[in-house]
Amino acid sequence: MSVRELAPKVVWNHFEDLNAVPRPSKKEERIRQFMIDFGKRLNLEVLEDAIGNVIIKKPASPGMEDRETVILQSHIDMVHQKNLDTVFDFDKEGIRSFVDGEWVKADGTTLGADNGMGVAASMAVLSSSDITHPAVEALFTIDEETGMTGAKELDGSLLSGKILLNLDTEDDDEFSIGCAGGIDTNTAYKYETELVGSGKEGVRIKIRGLKGGHSGMDIILGRGNANLLLNRLVFEINDSIDARYVQFNGGGLRNAIPRESECTLSIDKSEWGTFENLYSSLSEELMNEYKNTEPDFSITMEKVDLGEVSLSKEEHDKISRTIYTVPNGVWRMSENIEGLVETSSSLASVSIENGIFQSKSLQRSMGERGKRDIAAAVRATFELLGAEVEQSGDYPGWEPNPNSKILSVLENKYEELFNEKPHVAACHAGLECGILGKHLPGCDMISFGPTIRNPHSPDEKVNIASVNKFWNFLTAVLEDTPSKN
Repeated sequence: MSVRELAPKVVWNHFEDLNAVPRPSKKEERIRQFMIDFGKRLNLEVLEDAIGNVIIKKPASPGMEDRETVILQSHIDMVHQKNLDTVFDFDKEGIRSFVDGEWVKADGTTLGADNGMGVAASMAVLSSSDITHPAVEALFTIDEETGMTGAKELDGSLLSGKILLNLDTEDDDEFSIGCAGGIDTNTAYKYETELVGSGKEGVRIKIRGLKGGHSGMDIILGRGNANLLLNRLVFEINDSIDARYVQFNGGGLRNAIPRESECTLSIDKSEWGTFENLYSSLSEELMNEYKNTEPDFSITMEKVDLGEVSLSKEEHDKISRTIYTVPNGVWRMSENIEGLVETSSSLASVSIENGIFQSKSLQRSMGERGKRDIAAAVRATFELLGAEVEQSGDYPGWEPNPNSKILSVLENKYEELFNEKPHVAACHAGLECGILGKHLPGCDMISFGPTIRNPHSPDEKVNIASVNKFWNFLTAVLEDTPSKN
């Protein structure tokens, strides 16, 4: 069965149309025009603010004119990640999705269900002729994945709705009423090199097969960070022999747990036998440590030709120690909400090449104090090395409001439809609601969506049955929105 044949067809067909358009963060020109053309074909009011967010407005169904206007909000950009052995040009090709049992997946790349399913559902409401709904303002924001600039620069005067439904969570039985804020930390350090002597051997070590995933939602799962595991292996080898970095390249996107990493080392030929024994025992220990959480984790090694220079012994030790000590993973759990990560950090990207050591990381926290604390800890680690540190992209969290009126409406409707209570929680991801609330004062907000797994990685997938459940719930909520005043 093709994806377009799945139920509800109206949602899946919009999703496939959307996925035919390349839509990386910072390069949303084509998808913005796609959304503008879509709204105009429907003869609906289409607006675009100065930053590039698209707003499509649809009048209320007959008899629903007295209901509160609802803002349906999703972001139109997606994370572009692929496996190293996948041949794919994100700038030119559409996502190749397929049905795999109970799930829809993509062929070696991210799927774009985050947040394409929310966009597709909004498109389905806008294009419908048989859905009962109040006046709808569909807000499609840009650049959510790499800085939330669309939400930050939103022109709130273009919207009148007092209820906002953010369609961007990842469990179909969960309502999010709060989220983490975040800040990016980017570093650069110029290191000294020295000539590689004739008595050196080159070796490349690669880490592959880690699950990766969303550095907010999945940070609690204890998944391996490829950058840290590779450096840990080299660090332990270097306790016994002189093994120095020549090159290091690991991770990529700021908000994804790095799945793959590789480095080139310079080793004395006289110590090759010792290196092989150390590598064999230490890599086996490392993979065995993660055998349950990372069943596809692999470490490989091969001899390679060396260039002319490597790091000096002093510089290697300083950089390796910095990577080893930088805060990563869960920093603090919430004292108020059981099972919720309060504060975390993820070392997303590491590069050692051409005389410069660079890193990118993302710190998150439900509170401003926690965010400042973890950001300072990461900054201090790199400053001790002597690196230049730039912290930017600071965005606020979304403080939970358990007394939300729209939350009560959604809870009652969910119990009525599915005969069970939904899970109401805050999440450790960076939803746009906290930022949007500053532009839309007094707006009652809640977030929900279908079940998505492994976002921000090529293993991303969306559950087929949950999309149908999500759609039925969304349309039922729109039919039962509260009256004005």
